[in-house]
Amino acid sequence: MITVAKTAGFCFGVSRAVDLVEKLLDEGKKVTTLGPIIHNPQMVESLAQRGVKIADTPEQTDKDTTLVIRSHGVTLDVMNRIEQCGLSFRDATCPFVKKIHKIVAEHSAAGEIVLIAGDESHPEIKGIIGHLSGEYHTFCDCQELATLLGKFPEWKNKPLCMVAQTTFDIKEWKNSLKMLQKVCTNGKIFDTICSATSDRQTEAEKLAKQSDVMIVIGGRHSSNTNKLYRICKSCCENTYLIESKEELPLDSIRGAEKIGVTAGASTPASIIKEVLVTMSEEIKNTEESKAENFEELLEESFKNYNTNGRVRGIVVGVTPTEVRVDVGRKQTGIVPLSELSNDPNAKTEDLVQMGDELDLIIMKTNDQEGTILLSKKLVDSQKGWDEIADAYENKTVVHGVVTDVIKGGVLALTNGIKVFIPASQATATRGEALEGLLKKEVDFRIIETTGKNNRRRAVGSIRSVLEDERKKKEEEFWANAEVGKVYNGVVKSLTSYGAFVDIGGIDGMVHISELSWKRIKHPSEVVNVGDQVEVYIKALDQEKGKISLGYKKAEDNPWEILKNQYPEGTVCEVEIVGLTQFGAFARIIDGIDGLIHVSQISNERVEKPEDVLSVGQKVTVKITAIDFEKKRISLSMKAAFDNNAAEEEAAE
Repeated sequence: MITVAKTAGFCFGVSRAVDLVEKLLDEGKKVTTLGPIIHNPQMVESLAQRGVKIADTPEQTDKDTTLVIRSHGVTLDVMNRIEQCGLSFRDATCPFVKKIHKIVAEHSAAGEIVLIAGDESHPEIKGIIGHLSGEYHTFCDCQELATLLGKFPEWKNKPLCMVAQTTFDIKEWKNSLKMLQKVCTNGKIFDTICSATSDRQTEAEKLAKQSDVMIVIGGRHSSNTNKLYRICKSCCENTYLIESKEELPLDSIRGAEKIGVTAGASTPASIIKEVLVTMSEEIKNTEESKAENFEELLEESFKNYNTNGRVRGIVVGVTPTEVRVDVGRKQTGIVPLSELSNDPNAKTEDLVQMGDELDLIIMKTNDQEGTILLSKKLVDSQKGWDEIADAYENKTVVHGVVTDVIKGGVLALTNGIKVFIPASQATATRGEALEGLLKKEVDFRIIETTGKNNRRRAVGSIRSVLEDERKKKEEEFWANAEVGKVYNGVVKSLTSYGAFVDIGGIDGMVHISELSWKRIKHPSEVVNVGDQVEVYIKALDQEKGKISLGYKKAEDNPWEILKNQYPEGTVCEVEIVGLTQFGAFARIIDGIDGLIHVSQISNERVEKPEDVLSVGQKVTVKITAIDFEKKRISLSMKAAFDNNAAEEEAAE
């Protein structure tokens, strides 16, 4: 029986670096890596055959090539030299390593002593050290840490910061933590071991304890592969480290009942598969009776996924452009952002988090590269179409977000499906601007579905939902409406004869004569579209659906103001607003004019009013008569003059 570790093979950082190099090659570019891109001679040789060169320093790099910084990262000095050389470069430093760079740089700059768990000769540790500005020390195990703590007893009173190489041994790290915490209470500890490394080591140890023979596949210069070997060797005596199928211990394999297989983070899936196939053939040749069962187990352990197959994966890495998932096999699952969501504005970090479980569809497999191209969008699409079909059949309302304004309408995203909503169905009334809908959440109905499979198309209507809401509000309105009831409304539109006001989902009209007590030529002299106004119901006609509204208030009626403040006999100042042959019209208050007859302009004979008065002139008059029924007012300048003269005489 053979069991392959689920975590065997490329980690996120290594896969990312290799993918970057291959992408550059596919684009026809010359590529040089700063040191071997990964610690696997077979993969390095494969890339070399495609023209990839290896440089030890930036200065060795040709100007016409793209320099790739491998996942281990480099020092600040190296980065500066790359820029000084004017080289075109791409940084494939693992995000987990970059995190360590940031931690040590900040704490070292703050004057803290930095302790680094790892091999000082390893490229990753060299890169980390290159971001320090103060005192630091490295240690490979608990024993070396104990030596350091004994050598520097003053550390217990000094600020310390401790980090670990991303591939450091988990057990050694835990023991180191206990030791440091006992001695230095001021120590700041950052667990920077990559989660994939932790999972790989834990699974390898468990698998080794259950196996008669343990095969560890990977480069002998790979730090994480060597750690896997040591972990497995401590649990299973018959543990072998191999780089390729040619190094398989065939004699041990032939006699084993339980064989465990794991691989380092730099081991391509193609090499793992070659090893498994070779073991399968060897067992078939020596133990025919077990061959059939073994092949079935082999297929289960390392099967080639078929395109359009459904799998479930766990998110193990998130970048701005893609998501890495573990689907329980050797291949690295990749979900590009374009296959994660239909929303063009979505970001990977907003859609998924580390550890999330996703249902996915396989789009393409690449055994040579050890990758599987996956799509969450297609799974969502299949689910979404089922819901779209159900909504169409039952005429139910669906919820979505408008993602695009296009020619002829808008696109709304719901359950991973983009639904086209024509302009005529996007708003409550035709001709409204569509730009206001962009990024807005909307409710709509599916009014049409066409096509099959990948050519399916759905058409929706926002107006249908809005009309239902309007009808509901109309029913509520007519059930509670009564003449005189006051509403706070919003002016929706203006015409030459009045203003239409939304009083809660239903429109009523304020006639121009009801907007002001004075004469106006157009409603815009009083209100504008969008104004919030207080109105009241003047008349209702439910059969015709007409609602007449009032806006001007009784207390603002100028005739009431006149009655209360300007009774007959009042002397006041007025403004001349018009001249005729028989007299002059004068404004008493806004909305009310009175007539000064030509005979009442002066004690002397006046032939024409314009000989004495002009429009805009202010004069003193006496209100001599008011006819409220006919709304006529008589004014007299002569009476006001006589009145003033009498008062002056009485005063003397």
